[in-house]
Amino acid sequence: METQRQVLGINGLGRIGKLTLWHHLAHRTFNRIVVNVGREVGQSLKDVADYIRRDSTYGSLRGYLHGFRDHEVITDLREAEGMMNIDGIEVTVLRHSRNPMELDWRRYGVDVVVDATGKFLDPTLDADHAKGAIRGHLEAGARVVIASAPFKVKDKAAPWPADSVTVIKGINECDWDPSRHRLVSAASCTTTCLAHMMKPLLDTLGAKRVLTASMATVHAATGSQEVLDRLADKGARDLRKNRSTFNNIILTTTGAATTLALVLPAMKHIGFMAESVRVPTTSGSLIILAVNIQEEVGGRTINKDVVKGIYREVSRKDPNRYLVYTEEQNVSSDIVSYPRAGAIIEGHEIHTRTAEITLDASRIAGIKKEYLEDLKDLTLRVPVTQTVVYGWYDNELGGYVHMLGELTRYISANLENQSPECRTGV
Repeated sequence: METQRQVLGINGLGRIGKLTLWHHLAHRTFNRIVVNVGREVGQSLKDVADYIRRDSTYGSLRGYLHGFRDHEVITDLREAEGMMNIDGIEVTVLRHSRNPMELDWRRYGVDVVVDATGKFLDPTLDADHAKGAIRGHLEAGARVVIASAPFKVKDKAAPWPADSVTVIKGINECDWDPSRHRLVSAASCTTTCLAHMMKPLLDTLGAKRVLTASMATVHAATGSQEVLDRLADKGARDLRKNRSTFNNIILTTTGAATTLALVLPAMKHIGFMAESVRVPTTSGSLIILAVNIQEEVGGRTINKDVVKGIYREVSRKDPNRYLVYTEEQNVSSDIVSYPRAGAIIEGHEIHTRTAEITLDASRIAGIKKEYLEDLKDLTLRVPVTQTVVYGWYDNELGGYVHMLGELTRYISANLENQSPECRTGV
C-alpha cells in the first residue's frame, strides 16, 4: 500500500529542481512526484515535458535513465490535471502559484519538499510573509522542507529558529533531529565539496593542529549570471554580475566559510577565508584548498604522502563514495556527470611545504610576563606545513544533486524514527 512518504514535492524547476527530478526518477524512491513551476509555461503541458526531456549539459532524460536504448520516457500527458507519466512514475505539475503557502502539499500527500527556487531561504520569516516564505510549505502540509541552498537571514538580530538546521550528508546528518527540525538547508555545492575535503584532515590530524585555512573555488557559470552585458539594477553594488558569462572570468563571493562552520563546528575556531571565481563552463567546478598545519615536535613530518594517505584511506572506507580519491589527471569536463561524489580529490596535485615560522614571544597574547622573563630568547620557532589539495565537484547533477538526493531519502526514511542511524561529524 502506498504511503505518504512515497510522494515527493519539488518547488522550482530551474537547474537544481529539474535535475533533482531526474535524480529521483532514476532512483525510484518515490512512487509519485509533485513539481511546482508556479506559472504557465509555453503553450501547454507538452512544453513542460519537452523541457524535462532534454538538457544542454547532460543530454536526454532517456539517455540518463536507459543509456543507448530507444525508449520514450514521458507519456500520458493530461493537460487539465497537469499530470504526466515519466518512466512509470506519476508526475504532477502545479502551475498556479509561486507562494509556498498556496501549494496545498497536503492534498497530494507530500511529506517532504525540496525547495529548489533559491528564493525562500529565510527560516525566520512567517509563513504568511507577503513575498512568500519557506515556512509556507509547512502551512501547506509538508512535514519537512529541504532548501537546496544555504539559509539567508535578512534580519541579523532575529533569533535562530529551533526547528532549522544545516545538514550535509556524510558530514553531520546526526545534527538533524526528526522530532524538531522541520526546515533543513542542504548547504551549497561548494560547501558540500569543501566539507568532504576538510573533514578527513580534522578527523585525522585534529582541529587544534590546523592553524589557518583558505580556499578558492573555480566555479562553473550559474543561472544568476548574464548571457550578455546589461545595466545593473538600482542599488546593485557588484557590477561584475552583469557582465557576460560567455566572455569573462568573473570574481565573485561565496558564503562557504560561514556555512562550513555550521556543519563542522571545529572550523569556528580556525581562521578561514573563502573566495570564488566564475568561469565560462556549464558545469564542473574545482576547490583549491590550502591548510596550514602545526607540526608535532619529534613527530613525523606531514608530507604529501601523508596527506594522500589520509584521503586515500577515507575514500577506501567510504561505502557511499561521497569522497573519491584519484591519481588520474582530470580536467573539468571529466567531472561533469561524475557519479555520487561530493568531492573528488585530485591526488596527483597534492603538495606540501614545511618551514619554520618565527614568532616574537612578547607579541603573543596570553603569555604571562613572568614567563617571558624566564626566556633567554624571545624568538619562538614553530614548524608549520602548508598543504594544497585540489577537489573537483560536479556542481549540478553528478555531485550536488546526488548529495541533495541522498539527504532527501535519508530524511524521508526517518521521519518516524527518533534515533536514525547517522554518521557523526567533527
